[in-house]
Amino acid sequence: MYNPMFDVEGKIVLITGSGRGLGLTYAKGYLKAGATVILNDVVEETLKEVVAGLREEGYNAYGYCFDVSDENSVKDAVARIEAEVGPIDVLINNAGIHRRAPLAEMSAADWRKVIDVNLTSAFLVGQAVAQGMIARKKGKIINITSLNAVLARTNIANYSSAKGGLTMLTKSMATEWGRFGVTCNAIGPGYIKTDLTKPLVEDPEFNSWVVSEVPLGRWGDPEDIVGTAIFLGSPASDYINGYTIFVDGGWQACL
Repeated sequence: MYNPMFDVEGKIVLITGSGRGLGLTYAKGYLKAGATVILNDVVEETLKEVVAGLREEGYNAYGYCFDVSDENSVKDAVARIEAEVGPIDVLINNAGIHRRAPLAEMSAADWRKVIDVNLTSAFLVGQAVAQGMIARKKGKIINITSLNAVLARTNIANYSSAKGGLTMLTKSMATEWGRFGVTCNAIGPGYIKTDLTKPLVEDPEFNSWVVSEVPLGRWGDPEDIVGTAIFLGSPASDYINGYTIFVDGGWQACL
């Protein structure tokens, strides 16, 4: 039976870093639910190929190539999207990278790059998109954090710090923009099989550790997060604001 509470049909959704990986999975999930999706990536050829494939399948997909960590590029892209496609109803700040190294040996360049792409980009894109949402008195922002926002692991101090900061940025967005009808929440994936985690999945020792620690006894698949992403972009979540929903297979439920 149709339930309008979870309806996102016709919504215009911008997803950063969606040329591949989890971002592309979110995009496909929203497209299948009837939304119009704007995909973003910094590699233009990859983006064109992905969008062309989605259009061939009959989906209402668009591609905008811009650097989410560059303020001017972000402002220009958001303005073009709203002029050419329409007002953005849902923003998913998904763009993220890894630059792994022991903290004592990590370069300042690798620290800054991860902070810029994983945290500052959400501020820049969120701020640009929120201007229109505030004027329209409605909108939903979804930030993609991580299990590592609350649980540290060696060699990813820059990533954990960025995701921890994104948790508080989510709360700040919710606090400041809620009165304008704009909600902001986050999704905290656990260990999910993606391009970023491929080296870890293929590491027998690390793989065994993850499987033994997760109560469900497996890595998450990208599709495991789609339902939460659609829920947070639908009317069903209208009174949820400032929270992180962890999709981690129960990792934090046990010691």
